[in-house]
Amino acid sequence: MMKTCEKTTVGSLPGRAATRRQFLKNSVLASSAITVAPAVFTLAADGQTPGQKLNIAGIGVGGMGGSNLRQCAAENIVALCDVDQNYAAKTFRAHPGAKVYRDFREMLEQQKDIEAVIVATPDHTHAMIAMAAMRAGKHVYVQKPLSYSVHEARTLTEAAREHKAVTQMGNQGHSGDGTRLICEWIQGGLIGAVREVDAWTNRPVWPQGVEVERPRETPPVPAGLDWDRWLGPAPFRPYHPAYVPGNWRAWCDFGTGSLGDLGCHILDAAFWAMKLKYPTSVEGCISTYWHDLWKKTEPRHETFPRSTIVRYQFPARAGQPPVKLTWWDGGMMPPRPDGLEPDEELGDSDGGLIFRGEKGVLICGCYGRSPRVFPESLRGGLAGIPKSIPRIPGGMDGHEKDWIRACKGGPPASSNFDYSGPLSEMVLMGNLAVRFPNQQLLWDGEQMQVKNHAAANAFVRRKYRDGWTL
Repeated sequence: MMKTCEKTTVGSLPGRAATRRQFLKNSVLASSAITVAPAVFTLAADGQTPGQKLNIAGIGVGGMGGSNLRQCAAENIVALCDVDQNYAAKTFRAHPGAKVYRDFREMLEQQKDIEAVIVATPDHTHAMIAMAAMRAGKHVYVQKPLSYSVHEARTLTEAAREHKAVTQMGNQGHSGDGTRLICEWIQGGLIGAVREVDAWTNRPVWPQGVEVERPRETPPVPAGLDWDRWLGPAPFRPYHPAYVPGNWRAWCDFGTGSLGDLGCHILDAAFWAMKLKYPTSVEGCISTYWHDLWKKTEPRHETFPRSTIVRYQFPARAGQPPVKLTWWDGGMMPPRPDGLEPDEELGDSDGGLIFRGEKGVLICGCYGRSPRVFPESLRGGLAGIPKSIPRIPGGMDGHEKDWIRACKGGPPASSNFDYSGPLSEMVLMGNLAVRFPNQQLLWDGEQMQVKNHAAANAFVRRKYRDGWTL
C-alpha cells in the first residue's frame, strides 16, 4: 500500500541545518498558524449527542484500510472484509467484536446494522464496492483515487447524489491547514494571476517500467488469500507475489501508477485553489522504451512507465486566466523558479507544487504541507488575507472524523464526491494520456469524450471480467 508520509510540523524540514531562509520560512508559517483557525471558522469537533456512535464496516483492511479504521476507533467497528485473511489478521485482532467476511457482497447482504463503509482495496475494485455500498444505503469513504477509470469516477459522483450518500475520498491533505492557506493566498491575489503550475512526486517507489515483465511462474496461492475475489473485475491471470500485497500499483490491470497514488494528494491544492474542473487537453510524455511496446500488433502494457510528464491545459475560469498544469514523476523535476537560492528545497520528500504567478511563486510539499511564497517581500501581505475556509479539527489526522461528523448530520465532508469525483477524473485523464503518449488528447469533459482519438476514448470506460458490473 501507499507509503505513509512522515508527519512534520508546518514549515519543518527534518535533517537540515537551520538557515536564514529556513528561519524566515518557519517564522512566516508560524505566524500564519496563529491565526489560521478563528473559532468562527472552525468546524465543531462533535455535533452529536454523547454516546452516539456510527456503525462502520471496513473493506480492504490489511493496509491503508487499517489506518483509516484506527482514526475511527471511537465509533462501532461492526464488520471487516478482506480477501487476504492473513494480511488483514492484525486489523481483525484489533477489532475482535467485528464480524469477518471475505466477500463484500455477502457482508452487505447479510449484516443490516452497517451504516457506513470504508473502502481501501486496490484501485481496480474501488468503484464497484463503493457503488454496491451506496445502493445498499450506506455512506462511503473511499481511498484515492476514487476509481480506476474516468467513467467510474463520474458514475460514483452521480450515484452519491442519487442515493443521498455521505461521501469522502481518502486524500487527507484536503483536511489540512496547508491546503487551505494555499487556497486563501492564491485566491487572495498574493502572487498575482497564475498561468502555470508544476507538480511532481518521488513515485514510483515500487518496481515498474519496461524491465518489469509479467511473471511466468505460477506459484500456489497462499493460504488465506482468495485470488479470484482479489482479481475482481480485472482480467484473469495466475497469482504471483509480484502483485500482492503492495506492488499492484505498478500493474496496469490493477493500479493507477504514480499519478493514481499521489496525484489526488499533490494536485488537490492546485485543483481547489485554481478552481479547476475539466481540462481541455492532456498530453503525456513517457519513457522511450516503454513506448516501443505500442509498436506491436496487439500492444499490451503490463506496468506503468518508469517516468512520465503529463501536460494539462485548462480554460479561463471564474475570473482566472487559462492555466497549464504539468505533472512530473519517476525522478523528473520541473525547472526551479528564478530567484530561489540554490539550497532552497522544492516541496518535500514525497513531492510538491509550484504555482508561478505574475508577482511571485508559491511552493508547497505533498498534501499542501509547508506552503511559502517568494520573493520574501510578498510575505508582508499574508496578514491581510482573511482565513475564510473552515478548518477541520485535527487537520489531516481529522479527515476520517470529518466524514463521520457528516454521516451524523454535520456539514458535508471536505472531500465529498462532488469535489473529489472531478479531481479524480482529472488525475485519471493523465493516465489516459500516458497510455497514448506524444499526442494531444482533446477532452470534452461535459460529454466525457476524447474528441480526436477513438482508441483513447475507448479507455474512458473500462471493460469488466465476466460476472462483474458497475
